[in-house]
Amino acid sequence: MENAIEVRGLTKVFKATKGREKGGEKKAVVTAVDHLNFEVKAGELFGLLGPNGAGKTTTIRMLSTILIPDEGEATVGGHSVTKQESKVRAILGVITGGDRGLYWRLSGRDNLMFFARLYNMPDRAAKERIDLLLETVGLTERADDLVERYSRGMRQRLHIARGLIHDPPIVLMDEPTLGLDPAVSRSLRDIIKTKLQKEQGKTIMLTTHYMWEAESMCDRIAIINHGGIIAMGTPDEIKSSVKLGSSLSIKVTAFPSSVVFAIESMDGVEKVVSEGAAEDGTSNVKILGHNLGGNVAPIVDLLVKNGVQVLSFEQRSPSLEDAYISLVGEGAGV
Repeated sequence: MENAIEVRGLTKVFKATKGREKGGEKKAVVTAVDHLNFEVKAGELFGLLGPNGAGKTTTIRMLSTILIPDEGEATVGGHSVTKQESKVRAILGVITGGDRGLYWRLSGRDNLMFFARLYNMPDRAAKERIDLLLETVGLTERADDLVERYSRGMRQRLHIARGLIHDPPIVLMDEPTLGLDPAVSRSLRDIIKTKLQKEQGKTIMLTTHYMWEAESMCDRIAIINHGGIIAMGTPDEIKSSVKLGSSLSIKVTAFPSSVVFAIESMDGVEKVVSEGAAEDGTSNVKILGHNLGGNVAPIVDLLVKNGVQVLSFEQRSPSLEDAYISLVGEGAGV
C-alpha cells in the first residue's frame, strides 16, 4: 500500500445561526473544508498545519468517521470513510489532547483495559498489550494510580496509549503536545517520531500549532487555510517555495558608516541595519538579503580592513515559521 490515506475533494459545510430575522433564525453557511486533496504515504509522518478555524480538526473528524463529508471521498488504509466505517475504525488510532476521554476515577491500567474490551480484545492479550504500552509511554510505575492523580503530561501519555491499544497501523494526532511543558513535550515527540514511526513503522498524521515541532518531526507538511491547502511538500520545499530572505547578525567593536554602501553593493544584499552602539561601545549589525552565505567571507574581510573587530557572527536561514507567516499572514491565529 503506497498511500495510507487518500483525500479527494473532501468538503464539509456547516450552517451556523446568526441571530433572528423577523422572528426566524438566520443561517450562515460556513465551509470548514473546501474540496481538500492530499495523500499520506505509508510509514510517513505527515503534518497538517494552519490557523484556528482553518479546517484541521474537521478534517481529522471526517477521516476518523466522526463527521460525514458533504462532498468528496477519503480512504484510510484503502477503506472508504463513508462506506466502510467499521474497517476504518479497526485500523485507525485517534489521539487528542486535553482532559476528556479518560476516566479519572479509574487507574491508568484500568482505563486501558476498558478501551481494550471495547475492541473485543481477549483479557490475556489485552494485559500483554497494556504492559507494552505503559512501558512505551513511560507510565509503568504509575499504572495503578488513579488518573485524577496524574499530571497533565501523564494524562497525555495515557491518551497516546489509549489510541494505540488496538495496535493500529495508521494514527491521527490532533495537537498532542499542546500546553505541555518543554520536557514532557520533548519526551512525547521522541515517542511519536522514534518509537511509533521509525521503530514500529506506523503512519502518523499530526496537527500542531508549533512550527518548529512540525519542521523537526514531519516528513511532509500541508498548510491549510480557509478549508483549502495552500502549500504542500517537505519542510525544505515549503521554505524554498516562498521568496524569503536570510540574515547575518554581526556584533562588532564599531561600525563605520563608510562600509554600509560597500556591503549593500554586494550580490544578494538588500539592506544593512545598525542597531546602534551599546553601553559597552559595541554595535549589533543585521544584514538582510537572499543567499548571503557566499558573502560571509567578503563582509568579514571588509570589516577587518576597516579596523573593525568582529566579536560574534550568526547566519540565520528562513524557518518554517517564516514561510508559514508569509503564506498565511501575520494576523492569522495559530
